[in-house]
Amino acid sequence: MENTDDSKTLVYIAATLYAVITGLSFLFTKIALFTAEPLDILAHRFTAAFISILIPILFGLVKPDFNMKKIKKMLPLALMYPMAFFAFQTFGLQYATSLEAGILLASSPIFTLLLATFLINEETNLLQKISIVVSVAGVVYITLMTSSSFEISGIKGITLLILSALSISGYQVLARTSVGNFSKMELSFIMSAGGFIFFNIIAIGKHLINKNIGAFLLPLKSIQFVLAIIYLGVLSFTVTSFSINYILSKIEASKVSVFSNLGTVISIVAGAVFLREKVFYYHIIGSILIVGGVMGTNFLDKVDRVKNESVISR
Repeated sequence: MENTDDSKTLVYIAATLYAVITGLSFLFTKIALFTAEPLDILAHRFTAAFISILIPILFGLVKPDFNMKKIKKMLPLALMYPMAFFAFQTFGLQYATSLEAGILLASSPIFTLLLATFLINEETNLLQKISIVVSVAGVVYITLMTSSSFEISGIKGITLLILSALSISGYQVLARTSVGNFSKMELSFIMSAGGFIFFNIIAIGKHLINKNIGAFLLPLKSIQFVLAIIYLGVLSFTVTSFSINYILSKIEASKVSVFSNLGTVISIVAGAVFLREKVFYYHIIGSILIVGGVMGTNFLDKVDRVKNESVISR
């Protein structure tokens, strides 16, 4: 019993670390955007991620067991995340506002809950479902209050952003059923390699068409940009991919997805401290809703467990 409690504690520590790193990634993305375009940032980000995973393999520190059969099974995961998720998100933002993106991507826990319920038969009680809605409501509330108006700019952008939310939800559900068949290194390697190849082809191809390939390498002269890319590639992708794959092997996908909303709270704190952004009352209210929803989703499943144990004891 004690080992089970220790294991759960480790899982929730990993999930919290995942939320913190993800939340701070918005800060480093803003720093990178001062120097480069979004597609170039994605290409350099996954180059850093791929190198960080490739180094321990080349030095023999880890020895993943790759074969074509395994790679074929892992491809659907890599296609959903990072390739589809970041591609839909990036291109969707060309046709929709960041406000719309924030609201739609905040719906991913709902998609995850529905997909996990219907595809892999994960069970959640009514209180957990309410908690997920509360957590998402916190993100939506902050996003709505941050903007003075809510305008839908185009069905194309909305569709792409919904597909982005579905991609990360689909990945979390698929990973929940398949991470046991692969090592965390194998999953992370395939995801980083997929992102490295995919985004570099798009970014470099775009510069070749525009005949300005020098612009692709120019940002690397900036120390701030390089540091931001190292954070986004190594910590915000490699470390979090190890974390998320570990977490998904221990707890339900519907619980994991809600932890991503904690990143919103972290991003508010980072913005206030490092970018001197103002914190308003709605930030605090929204943060309380988010944290409350996360706690409810992860701990209210004990209500049913206690009831069942009570019935059995009788």
